[in-house]
Amino acid sequence: MNRLDLNRVLDWVPQGSSVLDLGCGDGAFLQRLCSERGVTGVGVEIDADNLICAVQKGLDVIQEDINDGLQCFPAQRFDLVILTHALQELTHPHIALRRMVQIGKEAIVSFPNFGHWFCRMHLGFKGRMPMSRVMPRNWYDTPNIHFCTVRDFEALCSELDIDIIERATVAGPAQSWLGKLWPNLFATSAVYRICQSGQ
Repeated sequence: MNRLDLNRVLDWVPQGSSVLDLGCGDGAFLQRLCSERGVTGVGVEIDADNLICAVQKGLDVIQEDINDGLQCFPAQRFDLVILTHALQELTHPHIALRRMVQIGKEAIVSFPNFGHWFCRMHLGFKGRMPMSRVMPRNWYDTPNIHFCTVRDFEALCSELDIDIIERATVAGPAQSWLGKLWPNLFATSAVYRICQSGQ
């Protein structure tokens, strides 16, 4: 598990906190959170095969569709709600974000930045949807349905009265400082700590 956004997420998770990992997949990152941060973790996953893998790892995982609003969780149930590289796959990402900051005292979200210069150039020069290491699938078989940039995400947080506590960017080694200065253009991914406004 070498994804740089996950390393940043891990850095932001306090030792011993309670965590809800949305779209936890096979549970590999949730397992890492438990072993390295000592969290009390619960995962949410819709795919039955992934769910079985996560449960076989000894993890607590619930089968539920994030798009249904996560109604089974009361407000302030967790210290942290985490959603990594899945926001763009949700039918109603704005509803999910609103629920995340209600269920958790804070939330951490990471997503691929579709405003990255490579995406812009690929579309501009080739006239086709970009494919890369971060986005390796064709437009017709990708799970991504809501393409989002760093600026889009920050504007949405403002509309939803969600405060941004901290932002980190992921960029190639030669562009890491550019990713910090101009994230919308040079960050391949972005990671945000957020909470409900006034919380």
